[in-house]
Amino acid sequence: MSRVGKQNIIIPDKTTLTIVDGNLTVKGPKGELSRHFKNSIDIKIAEKQVNLAPARNDLATKALWGTYASHIGNMIEGVNKPFFKKLIIEGIGFKAEVKGKELHLALGFSHPVVVAIPEGLTVVHEKGTLLITGIDKDLVGQFSAEIRSLKKPEPYKGKGIRYDNEVIRRKQGKKSV
Repeated sequence: MSRVGKQNIIIPDKTTLTIVDGNLTVKGPKGELSRHFKNSIDIKIAEKQVNLAPARNDLATKALWGTYASHIGNMIEGVNKPFFKKLIIEGIGFKAEVKGKELHLALGFSHPVVVAIPEGLTVVHEKGTLLITGIDKDLVGQFSAEIRSLKKPEPYKGKGIRYDNEVIRRKQGKKSV
């Protein structure tokens, strides 16, 4: 039994949910999100809440029950208040610049790294920090993980790209005799 899936999801004001052929669409003040859900979970939209129940009683359906509840909750939260991730760029000569729909990074390589910003995300650069915001939690997390993977923080000096709340375990360098 899923503890997350059993709970009712509250729909706030100014938010509408519609489900057609397994496609759930959530509209809110900040935008619109749509996602396809399998028919193994019954999604019922009542007055101001969403109820989920498994259609079959097998292991795969029970695993999807809580996952679908989390996805729907994130969609409702995203169209009302956007999600954000903050990345910190540390290191001498490491720079970032937003040019239109592209992010230009100088990360100590012999060439600049150019990353296309996905549709639906906004990236703001301010003095060594990147703020990635959007209404889709999955897209915000995936894009920030891709940016971080370009130059992971190293344990000796801490140079690289890290999350705002991430703690880098430092190693001691060489000891002189």
